[in-house]
Amino acid sequence: MPQTVPPRRSAKEQIRLEAMLRDVFEHKLRFNEVLGLKVESFAPEAARLSFAMRPELIGHYLHGRLHGGVIAAALDTVGGFAVTVGIAEKFCNENAEQVGHRFGRIGTIDLRTDFLHQGIGKTFTATGRVTRLGGRIASVQMSLENEGGLLIATGSGAYVVS
Repeated sequence: MPQTVPPRRSAKEQIRLEAMLRDVFEHKLRFNEVLGLKVESFAPEAARLSFAMRPELIGHYLHGRLHGGVIAAALDTVGGFAVTVGIAEKFCNENAEQVGHRFGRIGTIDLRTDFLHQGIGKTFTATGRVTRLGGRIASVQMSLENEGGLLIATGSGAYVVS
């Protein structure tokens, strides 16, 4: 028997979902708000968040470098954001509330950060790419670049999704 494809959520519902996820990731997750994270892209193949350098984020006062904890937090957050976007795509027939309910189950279970260059820049973009979205665990590759495209750090993470 042929498998039927569930109907995709409407464009209006997709806009509502994205507005809800933007509010969650920019404001309701208060630490993200402290970091100044902003949603740049809901693209399932490369979800993106960005933030501006501020004095509160400096880890080395003599050089004005981004704190390593901020780098790791940005990578972890974009990993979770990428998983959320991936789940929204996987369950494209669900409305915003249903996807929001699924979001409450996501949690980091493993995170690796590789610091490649000093965190110097005016703005930074974190990108997350889901490499596997299983029924219980998702795997994500992340990167952080400054406004000049310099790769500051990479990361990989595993997230529980059920």
